[in-house]
Amino acid sequence: MGGAGRSRSAPLLIVITGPSGVGKDTIRERLEELGLPYHFPLTATSRPQRPGERDGVDYHFVSETRFQEMVAGGELLEHAVVYGYRYGVPREPVRAALARGEDVVIRTDVQGARYIKSVYPNTLTIFLAPPTFEDLERRLRSRASDKPEQLELRLKIARAEMETAGEFDYTVVNDDLGRCAAEIQRIIAAEKEKPREPVEL
Repeated sequence: MGGAGRSRSAPLLIVITGPSGVGKDTIRERLEELGLPYHFPLTATSRPQRPGERDGVDYHFVSETRFQEMVAGGELLEHAVVYGYRYGVPREPVRAALARGEDVVIRTDVQGARYIKSVYPNTLTIFLAPPTFEDLERRLRSRASDKPEQLELRLKIARAEMETAGEFDYTVVNDDLGRCAAEIQRIIAAEKEKPREPVEL
C-alpha cells in the first residue's frame, strides 16, 4: 500500500500532441495564462522565427550546428526532423521540474509523442484533434506562412497523423479553446488521483 501512496503523489509528465495546425501552441498558451501549477518546457528548433515569435518565449531558436551539438551531447528528451527543420525538447528543464514535484506539460509533434511514450510508458499523452479535417485545412491555409508545396505536405502528413489518435491515452477535440483547456485540466486532475509510478529521466 505504501508504494501506491507514493505513486499517487508522483508528478506527471504530460505530452500534448496532434497534427500541424490543430492548436497545440495555443492550448499551451491558454494553460499558461490560467496560471496552472504546471511546468511548460520550451522546444528547441533550427527553423527560422516566424513574424511575432519570440526566442525564449515561443521556442529556443538555435542554429543547425548548435542543435546537432545538443543531439550529440544527449541534451534532448526527444528530437525529430519536421518539415525540413529540427525540433527537440531539452531534457534538463524537464528532469529538474519533475524533481521539484511539478507536473510537466510538453507539446510536441506525433513523432516526438510516440517516442517519449515508448521510452517513458508512464507519460500521459493527449491527442488534440480538429472538429473536422476541413477545419484543420482552413487553419493551415489561413496561416499563409507556407509555400504551396509545403502546405500540401503538411496536409498530407496531418491526414496520416489523424489516424494515430488511438495510440494515445486521450483525444480532445479543439473546437473551443476554453472548453478544450478545461477538458485537459480535468484529465490531468483525474490522472493525478490514480496510482502511477514516477517518470525518471
